[in-house]
Amino acid sequence: MINTAVTLVNNWNNGVVMIAIFALVCLTLVGVVLKMMMSGKPKDDDSIER
Repeated sequence: MINTAVTLVNNWNNGVVMIAIFALVCLTLVGVVLKMMMSGKPKDDDSIER
């Protein structure tokens, strides 16, 4: 039991890589959403059909 706990604490490489990949994916998604929000067409009052 103690050996398993020591191994989990000493081997952080896999967890660090997974967290880094997750953070990169989250930042990419936020960037895509912000880009989509900023590239929207401006609303014209004349373009709205009544």
